[in-house]
Amino acid sequence: MGRIIAIGGGNTFKENLKINKHIVQATKKKHPKLLFIPTASGDSERYWELISEHFTKLGCKCDVLHLIREKPTKRSIKEKIAAADIIYVGGGNTLRMMKIWEQQGIKPLIKKAYDKGSIMCGLSAGSICWFRWGNSDSRKFKDKRAPYIRVSALHYVNALHCPHYDAEPKRKPSLKKMMKRTPGVAIALDNCAAIDIKDNTYRILKSKRTAKAYKVFWKSRIFHEQEIPVQKQYLSLESLLHKF
Repeated sequence: MGRIIAIGGGNTFKENLKINKHIVQATKKKHPKLLFIPTASGDSERYWELISEHFTKLGCKCDVLHLIREKPTKRSIKEKIAAADIIYVGGGNTLRMMKIWEQQGIKPLIKKAYDKGSIMCGLSAGSICWFRWGNSDSRKFKDKRAPYIRVSALHYVNALHCPHYDAEPKRKPSLKKMMKRTPGVAIALDNCAAIDIKDNTYRILKSKRTAKAYKVFWKSRIFHEQEIPVQKQYLSLESLLHKF
């Protein structure tokens, strides 16, 4: 099984430097190959420039997979994904990204890389995508007054994920309401907090002292928001995903 390092968010790469270093070190390679997939941002060129600059400084060999501004061949897509030690998915419109990935046959290729052992990571839309569902602002890209929606994602982790838990005031009440009709638990991450999932274990990372992670669920009509402590050792993922 592969590895997922999902980051709740952050305004700059410098804010998440500690987590990003951890991602690179987790490959156990001096110069790992990082593939950036910026579908959610509409293939933002500036985003790619910033990612490339940041991770090159951390020792990575960086490449990008544009699916909107370019029309890569199926062979090119397959080769890029297969060659990556790290697949970093950028933030943006999660719903649009998942639709494009479905249309262009990206999902099984990423799953193959995940099963092979590539590290899957990203923030915001790039953290939601690894879970069963996500608390997403995808509708807000057209209408800022639109509510947060539940988006179906890749289902690698059987939970709902909510990024930016501390940074966007309406996230918490939205998640509380959303979990009333969602089975299981939600993993909510503040900006500069991340969950590192390795096989069937996990631990919480953070690049800012005040950043936190939470397990959120309803049980017997009572709402629970439990802070997930930061520990050095990896703990059972199965226990995290249960309602207790």
